[in-house]
This record gives sequence, structure tokens and C-alpha cells, in this order.
Amino acid sequence: MMRKRKGYTVYPLTNAQKFHLYYLNFCPKKQVVNIGNSLTIQTEIDWEVLKQSIYIAYERCESMRLRFAKDKEGTYYQYVVDKEERDIEFVDFSGQTMEEAEATMRKWTEVPFKREDAPQNRVVMIKTPDGFNGVYLLVDHLTMDAQSIICFLKDIIEIYCSQKYEGIPYPKEMASYIEQLKKDLAYEAGCKAKDRDEEYFKKLIESSEPIYNGIDGTKKLDEERAKSKNPKARAAKNVSDSVDAELDIFHLEGEPTKRLMDFCEKYHVSLVCLLLMGLRTYFQKTNGNDDVSINTAIARRATLSEKKSGGTRIHSFPFRTIIPETKTFLEGIYEIRDKQNEMFRYANYNPVSYFSHRTQVYNTAPGCTYEPMSLTYQPMTLKEKGLDKLGDIKYKTKWYPNGATTQAMYLTVMHRPEDNGLDFNFEHQIKAVSREQLEYLYYYLCKIMFKGTENPNLPIGDIIKLI
Repeated sequence: MMRKRKGYTVYPLTNAQKFHLYYLNFCPKKQVVNIGNSLTIQTEIDWEVLKQSIYIAYERCESMRLRFAKDKEGTYYQYVVDKEERDIEFVDFSGQTMEEAEATMRKWTEVPFKREDAPQNRVVMIKTPDGFNGVYLLVDHLTMDAQSIICFLKDIIEIYCSQKYEGIPYPKEMASYIEQLKKDLAYEAGCKAKDRDEEYFKKLIESSEPIYNGIDGTKKLDEERAKSKNPKARAAKNVSDSVDAELDIFHLEGEPTKRLMDFCEKYHVSLVCLLLMGLRTYFQKTNGNDDVSINTAIARRATLSEKKSGGTRIHSFPFRTIIPETKTFLEGIYEIRDKQNEMFRYANYNPVSYFSHRTQVYNTAPGCTYEPMSLTYQPMTLKEKGLDKLGDIKYKTKWYPNGATTQAMYLTVMHRPEDNGLDFNFEHQIKAVSREQLEYLYYYLCKIMFKGTENPNLPIGDIIKLI
């Protein structure tokens, strides 16, 4: 192992980073790890000050200066360079339509980064046709996740505002990526906590085999049973032979969103519990199984240094619940909450180890899975985190699809800045899941969540009948 590269200390990759490499290997389209988004505000911008603010934000965020290289064995490692010296581009879209501007940014999002010794992000200052100005940001998922992206963008805007407007404080320091990385690598090298986490997940996996639930019923599972001549098969193949992806977004208005949030506050549960309850009840309804598994993303940002150190910290695990229809909606939600809290305690475990152990135990055929989809809820918005000091300056955020996914269906739920309503972002393989299927799922998901939150003591079976 080389200890230094270009004079910088090098470090191995973390499990969270290896997880991205793991599916990247199967994916012919290397932009699958790209995340593109924009943040714009409705005000004139001093572009020179913005450019300086971006450079300062780079200085404050080590994971935005990450580089990768390979050793002789072909293993990747990482190092952080001292400063970012690239010129920050400026693009003026004002002579175009919003559709044209967004199509260009989508194209940018589909360009993979050169992997070795090269920057893993791109920042462009943009002037958009709707009178908003700001930045487009493209990052490689091995270096940043949604939460660190929001942190970085917020940092740029707060540095800018503190320089341009009186009375807006300079943002507090970021945390060190390298210090956090050292903690993660110490865990991965082996410790009591790691042994405990491994024991928990192995026990969970070995307790019993899950069963696949399809978006429109048991068709995929029936096909797998016929193909393998095993009428008891419980896993199915849900991806298509093409990784080409589309992003379909459904909007829930501010007022109904508030009703869901009020319910969560009243019963002391997070919105992710309610979303999981809605989704699992939908699959229970369409497949007739009480046993439902969905992949969920765990952010692993409990401490302040984890929250502010950037990087990618997401571990994704299957979340399985067996909840009979005789239980009430609220009992189901509490069961999900307790199980989530339990899982969080062990979530530093390596997801790749999880999946390989499960494959061994149940001898699942290549490409087969028990989870029809993945869910991520992104609670963090710019508003609650300090941008409310701008008075009534409006701002917008937008995420751009990269055109590829290795999963059949990935749902990310986040809040809209304008009205705090929810956006349901379905990224899906075009050949695996159609927009019509998503509309159907979304329609029933909302019906279940509203019927359940209005009648929390109704049995799940009754809710399924009523919708």
C-alpha cells in the first residue's frame, strides 16, 4: 500500500464508498454515481463575491477536495488535496426557456468523472430564465451524499450572504472529513462494536427467509417459481436488462403534507415510519403477504462531526416487517419505529457483507432479491438550517437525474422549499417499472397514509378494504 500520493497521506475507502463501487462494477453507465442539483435564489447576484464564496466553501469542506487513485492490485484509495484551484464556470441561461436550461443541466449530470487523481465534482454559477440565480453542483456519490450536498450548498449561500448583507453571521466551521474517516476505518479494522453489529445482522438474516412483493402483485415471483421449477421460491428478479433510468416526480401539496407531519408529531414518530407503513401496507394489499421487505437508507449522522464532515455516510439495509392485518395502523407504525431504532444502533455494519451473507444463507439465484424498491427520506431542508434569515428572498432547489440506475425503483422523499410540501422522486429503470405503475402506487400510498392517520386505531385489514 502506498502511504503517500503526490505528497498527500492516503487512506483506504470506507464501506459506504465500497458499496457504491460494488454496484458500479455491474453498471455499464458509469454516471450512475453522479448526483446533480441546483440551488437558485430570486435576487441579483454579485458573481465575483459568489465565486470567492465557492472557493471558501471548498476550503472548509475536505470531501469536496477528495481524489482517488489505484494501487498495483487495483484497489482504490483516497486522499485530500490542499486547495481547489479550478476556475468556477459561469453559464447564463437567460436567453432560453426553463426547459432548455434544465435539459442542459440534465446533460451535465450524465457525464461521469474521470476516476483517478481528478476532481470528483463540478460547480457552475448559473443565471436561469425565471429570474433566479445561483449554482449547479454535480458530485460523485463516493465523495458526497444528499446531506453533505445540502450542507455544502448552504455553506456557499451563508458565506455569500454574510459578505453581502449586514447582520448575517458567518457560518460555523465544518467538521474534518479525515478525522471522521479515521474513526470509521478504526471501526472497520475490528472492534467490539463491529462484532456486536455483525452478530445482530447475522441473527436477523438467519431467523427466516423474506419473501418478494411486487409493485403490481405476485407476477414476478410466480415467473421465478415457474422458471426455477421451485414452487417455494421466495426471491424474484425485478431489474430489467437495461440500466436506462427516468425520474418521475409526484407532488403532495403543503396542506395535506402538514396533516401527515402533525400526525407524526402527535404520536412521536418520524415521517419515515409513516412512509414505510404506507408502502408496506400497499405491498400487503397487492400481494396478500403480511411479510414485506423494503430497502431503506440510513444516514449515519448522529454526532455533530458526522453531520458536518461531508463525505458519503449512507448504509442501505433491507427493512423487513411481518405485521398481520388484525393489528391497527398505529400498532404497525410503532412496530416500525421500534425496529428502526433497534437497527440504527447496529447500522455501521457493512451492507455488502449483509447482502453476501444473505445470499449464502438462502442460496438466492444471481440477480434475485426480496426487495421491490428502496426508500430514502431527506428531512433536511435549507429553510430550517439558517436560510430563513434572508427574509422573504425565495429560493429553489432541483435534483437532476443521471439517466442510469442499477435498481428497479428508488424513491426519495423530500420537502419543497416553496410550501414545505413533499416531493416523491421515483428514480426507476424504464424497462422495469412504468410511469403508470408508479402513479398507481403513489395514489394508493397516499390513500393508505391519509386513511391511516385519520383512523389510527383501525385494523390494517379494514384500511385495505376501505381504499
